[in-house]
Amino acid sequence: MDIVEVRDYLLSLPSCEESQPFGEEFAVYKTGGKMFACTAFERPGIIALKCNPDRAVLLRDRFPSVTPAWHFNKKHWNDISIEMLDDNIVRREINHSYLTVIKKNVSPKSLKETLLKLAAEAGIEDAECPE
Repeated sequence: MDIVEVRDYLLSLPSCEESQPFGEEFAVYKTGGKMFACTAFERPGIIALKCNPDRAVLLRDRFPSVTPAWHFNKKHWNDISIEMLDDNIVRREINHSYLTVIKKNVSPKSLKETLLKLAAEAGIEDAECPE
């Protein structure tokens, strides 16, 4: 996957919005007003994704192309080198980030439930990270 394919996939997620709150050199992807992904134009092969802390460590241990995110809370964010991982893994981790943010950060409850319903209708699942 390249960064254009990643962007297209991100924007295909229900209620995903792209913005540039950190300046022109960054693209931020949000759902329910909460950020779940970020790219920096100076680092075109990298995407920062929110992640469950235990899963974040597991991914870093398994894949050299997954590292603690640059300029983000390293407990909850990973940088993923999209060109060094299988496309299915990249999509799986984008989905995990998207659904994690909806479940943990979006409020009110009615908005959270609406977004989870839209995600389910679109077939977006939070697949387990294989051990």
